Amino acid sequence: MSDDSVLCIIPARGGSKGVPRKNVRLLAGKPLIAWTVEQALETKSMHVMVSTDDPEIAEIARGCGADVPFLRPAELAQDETPTEPVVEHAINWMRSQGRMPRAVMLLQATSPVRLPSTLTRAIEEFDQSSYDSMVGVVPQAPFLWALDSAGGQPVASYDVAHRRRRQDMSTHDLRYRETGSLYLTKPEIYTEQHNRLGGRIGLFVMDEIEGTDIDTEEDLLTAERQLRQIGLGSGS
Repeated sequence: MSDDSVLCIIPARGGSKGVPRKNVRLLAGKPLIAWTVEQALETKSMHVMVSTDDPEIAEIARGCGADVPFLRPAELAQDETPTEPVVEHAINWMRSQGRMPRAVMLLQATSPVRLPSTLTRAIEEFDQSSYDSMVGVVPQAPFLWALDSAGGQPVASYDVAHRRRRQDMSTHDLRYRETGSLYLTKPEIYTEQHNRLGGRIGLFVMDEIEGTDIDTEEDLLTAERQLRQIGLGSGS
């Protein structure tokens, strides 16, 4: 029943409040969803599936070459629907076809800025590791603050008396922000834990330019600028 492929699932719901219809909005000359589909299709040994409830998104995704074998049920396309049940729905569809991939790559269409080698590198790192799941992150300096639960006083996550320069920090000194762009997971983690992250978790360090997540109109402008910066998109 299992095969040697990686199932790539790209969830793309039709509804969006922050940026209406954002998955079909033009970004540097292409619909937003097209960027992630095309990046995934350039990666070998990957079955690229788009899970959507929206016929227009489905048509665009199919036109780019993705597999869209179903329209997602309405109960899995609500504002409050978590991502994990959507992924499990796609995995179960694959299982119904007598196939079970060795790994599941979850790509968010709202994070369209990825370098050409990123997805291949992620699969290689996952295959060479003993991870059960892996999360895409970008490094950042640890100059982070929180409010304590007692009196709401600010608390630093670093030693304010010995502030270090970013360029003097090692990888162990940095913090790593989850991009939301990319996750790689063994299918049994979804089946048993109903989570994209579980078991032995690894960090997949991405380039800082790949950390954009589109929630606002300003984010769209930022992503377009970044795509052109790395030589992609119309006008590059």
